[in-house]
Amino acid sequence: MLDLFQIGDVGVVNDNCGGLSPIVRIIKKGVFPIVQIGIPILLIVFGTIDLGKAVISSDEKEVKEAQSRLIKRCIYAVAIFFITTLVTLIMSLVGTGASGGDGEANTTSWADCWNSI
Repeated sequence: MLDLFQIGDVGVVNDNCGGLSPIVRIIKKGVFPIVQIGIPILLIVFGTIDLGKAVISSDEKEVKEAQSRLIKRCIYAVAIFFITTLVTLIMSLVGTGASGGDGEANTTSWADCWNSI
């Protein structure tokens, strides 16, 4: 029976993740793109809508407040956009941080899992 997560595999079994490859794949290829692209777009769209409403109402105080909210939302959008890069960097640093000998945890397999998907 075909597994939903094995549809993209071309007959090569990748066991770097020790059974966690479906979860890592969902996080890396499903959650991260939504966080990296979708949330910033929504923040900017909602900020633009708020600014448009304020401009239509012709209230100068409301326009200033909407402008400051739009600027804050744009800053938040840029910060959220770079979260996935930061997480990927941290995952690669964790993977190279331990050697796996004499009581140390072997995290190179985690780095291999993260980079192979």
